[in-house]
This record gives sequence, structure tokens and C-alpha cells, in this order.
Amino acid sequence: MYRQLGAVGTAVLTVLVVMMGTASASPREVDTIAHRGASAYAPENTLAACAVARIQRADMCEFDIQQTKDHQLVLMHDATLARTTDVEKVFPGRYPWRVAAFTLAEIQRLDAGSWFSPRYRGEKVPTLGQALRAMRHSEIGLLLEIKHPPGSPDIDQRVAAELQDARAWWGRKRLAVQAFDWGSMRAFHSMVPHVPIALLGKPAAERLPELAQYARWINLPHRDLTPGYVEDVHDQGMQVYTWSTRRPPVIRRLISYGVDGIMTNKPDRLENVKRQP
Repeated sequence: MYRQLGAVGTAVLTVLVVMMGTASASPREVDTIAHRGASAYAPENTLAACAVARIQRADMCEFDIQQTKDHQLVLMHDATLARTTDVEKVFPGRYPWRVAAFTLAEIQRLDAGSWFSPRYRGEKVPTLGQALRAMRHSEIGLLLEIKHPPGSPDIDQRVAAELQDARAWWGRKRLAVQAFDWGSMRAFHSMVPHVPIALLGKPAAERLPELAQYARWINLPHRDLTPGYVEDVHDQGMQVYTWSTRRPPVIRRLISYGVDGIMTNKPDRLENVKRQP
């Protein structure tokens, strides 16, 4: 059949193939990052929240890391346990219930789900190791934010050691570490240079070349974003993540800016917007 086309016919066919390929090309990929897991639907920073995020087709789960009194790493956003566990009931005399004042064994006695919904009664505060193992057979990635409260000066070294030990589990998956402390992240990069780094906040454009020496992402609030800033970051070979929104008009605006990922408590809503023409 194709032999009968001749030179003109072959040229037309080639143009059609190119046009079809262009028409079917995927739009710019934007990562859906489940903020503390799918935290609008399940208790934040729990394995249940990440399980929901996986069902909702998130690309990554974002979790926060704190350190216990006995130097174990747990997933918890706040420096205290009061907001997202029943610690006040279990340990009433230990105000202000700071994570760093409790051992892992004590924290594992707590209910980290009932505050959100009776459906999640009995959900536990997971360790970093448990999260890594839970993601072992999943395609979802992890974006880990290291918290730096007073009393945990060695948390970066401990996270680095844990990730190094677990490298065989996540070696082919996406994993990154982020923090507001950029100096800490520079030191972390020197400890485990194979772990990508994201910097939280909005550095001045003139600092981007320096930060690009060790960071792969800049992760900043969506209210601070402009198309020009996204371009500045991309010009340095880095990518832009932003937080946190569930509103479709804002999501569409951020995608139009060329961001590389959006953090959201509702991954399903972001995925729905991404699928719209």
C-alpha cells in the first residue's frame, strides 16, 4: 500500500503522523503531592492518609518528621502531640506534651486517628521506618520534611542514616527531603548526596545559582509565585513545587505558571483538574 503513495503521498503521510503525535502528546507533567497524605480524608501523617492518597493517584506523599526522646523518628507535624493524638487523656500530667519528651514506646500507645474521625480510631503514629516499608511495593514517592525543634540537634544525621539503611527499598522510587533550614539541607546533601533536596520558602532570585548546587526543588507558598519566578528557578536547572491548595481556579493558574508539583490535602481534586482539557 505505502509503495503506491509516491513522494507527495509519503510527505503528506509524514506530516499527518507528526501532527497526530503532537496532538496526542501529554501536557506538562505536574506532580500531585498529597500534603501530610490525603489529609482532607484521613488523619494527617498516618499510613492511612497515604493509602488514601495512593487510591487517589497521588504521585507523592508529603510527611513531616520529628524525633522522640529516645531518638526515634516519627511522622508528626507539630512539635507537640496534643492536636492529633489522645496524649492529654493517656498522659494527663505531662503538659505541653512535646514529641521530644516522649519515648517511641509511649507514643505508640496513643490513638492518632480518633481526633479526625471514629472511622480511624486506633490509627497509630508511624515511624519513618514503617512509612518506608509501607511504600516499598508502591509506586508512590515520599517527600519528607525534617522538622528542627529545639532538643533535636542530631535529627538530620538520624534521618540520613535511616534513609541510607533503607536505600535498597526505595532506590527506584522517588524520594526527597525538604526543610525550611537551608543550611541544614546543604549539610544533609553532603551526608547522603543521592537523596534529592527541596528547599522550603522563597529565596531571592540572585541566590538561586548558589542553592542549585545542592537543591533540586524550591517549594514555596502559592501566593508567592509568579510566572517569572518559576522561570528563574527553571533557568537554574531546578524545579518548582508549591503548597497548598484544593481550589480548581488556583490549581489551573499554578499549572499555567509551569510549576512542577502542587501540594494539596485533596489529591483527587487536583487529579480531576489535571485531566480537564
